[in-house]
Amino acid sequence: MSETPQPADLIVFGGTGDLSMRKLLPALYHADRDGRLAPETRVIAMSRGGLDDADFRGKVDAEVRGSVPVDDLGTWQRFLGRLHHVTVDIGGQDPAGWARLAGMLGGHEHRDRVFYLASPPMTFGPFCRQAHRAGLVTPASRVVLEKPLGRDLSSALRINDEVGAIFEERQIYRIDHYLGKETVQNLLVLRFANAFLEPIWNSLWIDHVQITVAETVGTPGRRGYYDHAGALRDMVQNHLLQLLCLVAMEPPSRNDRESIRDEKVKVLQSLRPVTGGEVDRFTVRGQYTAGESGGVRVPGYLDEPDNTAPTENSRRVETFAAIRAEVKNWRWAGVPFYLRTGKRMPNRCSEIVVRFKDVPHSIFPGSTPNRLVLRLQPSEGIRLNIMAKEPGAGEVALKPVPLSLSFAETFTGRVPEAYERLLMDVLTGNPTLFMRRDEVEAAWRWIDPILAEWDSQGTPPEPYPAGSAGPAAAHELVGRSGRVWHEEGQA
Repeated sequence: MSETPQPADLIVFGGTGDLSMRKLLPALYHADRDGRLAPETRVIAMSRGGLDDADFRGKVDAEVRGSVPVDDLGTWQRFLGRLHHVTVDIGGQDPAGWARLAGMLGGHEHRDRVFYLASPPMTFGPFCRQAHRAGLVTPASRVVLEKPLGRDLSSALRINDEVGAIFEERQIYRIDHYLGKETVQNLLVLRFANAFLEPIWNSLWIDHVQITVAETVGTPGRRGYYDHAGALRDMVQNHLLQLLCLVAMEPPSRNDRESIRDEKVKVLQSLRPVTGGEVDRFTVRGQYTAGESGGVRVPGYLDEPDNTAPTENSRRVETFAAIRAEVKNWRWAGVPFYLRTGKRMPNRCSEIVVRFKDVPHSIFPGSTPNRLVLRLQPSEGIRLNIMAKEPGAGEVALKPVPLSLSFAETFTGRVPEAYERLLMDVLTGNPTLFMRRDEVEAAWRWIDPILAEWDSQGTPPEPYPAGSAGPAAAHELVGRSGRVWHEEGQA
């Protein structure tokens, strides 16, 4: 596997959409600016927009240029020169559109060819079939699938079957952008390149683990999507379970394409099922109501500005989810993993908190357990809270103090965005940070019984005011065992 990408054609279906404009194109520009794209590499946007190359480049210049540091106009112009657009409607029969794309790709079959599907999951199968019919799928092709991959296990199986009928598993890259974050990758380095942690990375020394992805934003303009997704599908099934896997996985035999993914699958297969009556005991779902966020009065979920009126799905969908999970193996027996995600929370924060047990016999009053905090956003870093003596004569006074690693302060260069790392991995053919088919399906097998029980109950989610830390039941979930959620600014 070469670290320098070979010449490639990157075809982005949904190339004029929000994801492309906010994440993919800025990431590709940074890669180009840093000299990590081969000179012949092209980016071909597919959409129904009816744009020609000049129109698309003008759109990118207007919408993307202000969000990236263009300190060299020549580099920006070079990047724009890579961009092309082809109009194709895969929703209907459009042989002329596929013929136009085939004409653009013709004569470049020797290049790596990457299809990036920045589109809803129901389009994945139809796109792959039509690309195959048009003769565009080569042995050197790869396809990138954005999350969510289905709504449940049965739909994920169907999508995997449809895509797998055209592409081999080695060619399929199921993306979760959280796995591209520096802190997530540093978690593996922290665990497996430092001798002091591994001996205590188990149930003998760790009391519990918390994984939180909290957002201050609501869903204005997105309720149509969120009504059919909800926090469990949108965040837990992918992002939070992926983070759990990296915390809980066994040391892989080597750092290669499959060993890490093998160990992640074992974690998902070891999760204790949450079914039937246990769903009420070990899960919480909530929906935000009107409240104050960032000093501003904001509406509740049902009153968010949208093009559609609230439906029965709107009243039943969760914007907050919390789960107590257990990994049933020797390393983690008895250690709860608390997963939490929500919208309209007090602070935007994604973090993993590993809370160690109390010292076996403390000779100092006032000591608190050590915590390892891995912050994914907004400012990536790692903090280990230890106990230290406050300076001064007289009685020994203890204070928890942090040993901190801030990526922004320690590493002076620019920290790449997650999509930048993952796109380069796709172009170099490295699938390590992407989900394998069995991994996705194992996650859905664990999530499905929770979804089914919530659906069968017919009760609405517990309300919580916007700007609060979630529904009261979420605090009871951890409080029943004498624990509390780790919050912003807590030692």
